[in-house]
Parts: sequence; C-alpha cells; structure tokens
Amino acid sequence: MLVLLGFSTVMESKWHPAKNDVVKVYGPGGPLGPMKELADRFTDETGIKVEVTAGPEVKWIDQAKQDADIIYGGSEYMLTDFILKHPGIINEKTRTELYSRAAGILVRKGNPKQIQTLEDLTKNGVKIVDVNGAGQLGLWEDLAGRKGLISGISKNIVISVESSAEAIELWKKNSKYDAWITYESWHYRLTDVTELVQLPDEEKLYRGTPISITSKTDNKKEAKQFIEYLKSEASHQVFQKWGWK
Repeated sequence: MLVLLGFSTVMESKWHPAKNDVVKVYGPGGPLGPMKELADRFTDETGIKVEVTAGPEVKWIDQAKQDADIIYGGSEYMLTDFILKHPGIINEKTRTELYSRAAGILVRKGNPKQIQTLEDLTKNGVKIVDVNGAGQLGLWEDLAGRKGLISGISKNIVISVESSAEAIELWKKNSKYDAWITYESWHYRLTDVTELVQLPDEEKLYRGTPISITSKTDNKKEAKQFIEYLKSEASHQVFQKWGWK
C-alpha cells in the first residue's frame, strides 16, 4: 500500500505541482487506519492540514501524479514496485521505514472451522482467499514453505485477487470463504466480520511500511514534518493499536 502527499496540478508535458496548503498523502488501504488517525492529530496539533487518500493504486494514481506530496507503501517491495512503474515521482533519498506488521490468519466470527494453525489450513473443506499483490505477494507461500505446507495450503486456495479491497468485498458477500492469510492489522479494520488467529512468534513474518516524499512537492517542509511526526513514539503507539509491531 502506498501514500502520496499533496500537490496542485499544472497539466504540461512534465509533472509540475503548484503550491498547495494541504499536504496530500496517497497509498494502499492497509495502513489507512493509523495514517488517517495521525493525519487528523497532526492537523489539530500543528494547523497543517494533511489529507490521506488510500485504496487500490488504480483509483488514485492519476490524481497523485498531479498533486501528491507523500507516498507510502504496504510493504517495502510495494513501494519499490511503485518506483519502478512510475519513475520520477518519488524522491528516493527521502524514503524511510516506519513500522513493521505481522502476518496472521483471518477467519469467520466464531471460527466455525476451528482454524488455529497453518496446518489447519491444509484440511479438507477449508476455503482460502489469496491476495496476490497489495503487499501480500508471496506472503502465504513464505509462511507455508518453512513448514512444508505449500502444496497443502495451495490446494485450498479457491480464489486469488489483486487487492485487499477485492478480498474484503468477497469476504463480506460470500460466507463460503473460511480464511485469509494477510496482515494482522486488517482484523482491526474488520472486527465485525473476522476473528484473528495469531501465529506463534517463531512462525511470524513481518513486512514494513515505507514512506517517501515526492520529488516535485512544493510542501517539502510540511511533508517532512509530518513524516517525523509519524516516527514519534506517540505515533508508534497508534500504529501498535492498529496491529503493527
């Protein structure tokens, strides 16, 4: 997932955002909870308005190219992929890591299939949703591979989608899906329709939450100030509340 902070647009052959009083941040939906909460706190404390737009990249990339000040990712590889697809937008020298989050298993309320371990995902009749992207690319395989469970889990993956937004829509519409290997943090956005099965510490995998200032922002000072705010201990506690380490 990725974040871009505010730029105004001048439609020319090159990207030339104009000065904007709002710091605009763009990125994937996964980190939206803590990002939005901290953007609001930052605005209250400093008077500098921060606007966070999150979700699948396709929904915000055109606008972000015009006015983004900051971009964040849902994992390190995700931000790298953004840089490769959209060269010149991000100032790579400003790239920094915020906090990591662990993978876990989301199951239905009441956990009707009694899923407690990765091994339980290999049982007959368990139907798994896979997000093949959005910071989760290869996540289940990395977890399963260490325990020799790749074939057992693979046979129970009944659908693969490209984004968490698609997975959430499927999960809410069709109760036939039993499990989703994803970040623990998604449970805190979906407490009404999921329970979280946490993996033992020795089995957990973590991925990062990178953030960067864009190369053409005219709000560089304010964008840098917001990122420093995100790196404070108080902000770390907010991320922890939303499922980060």
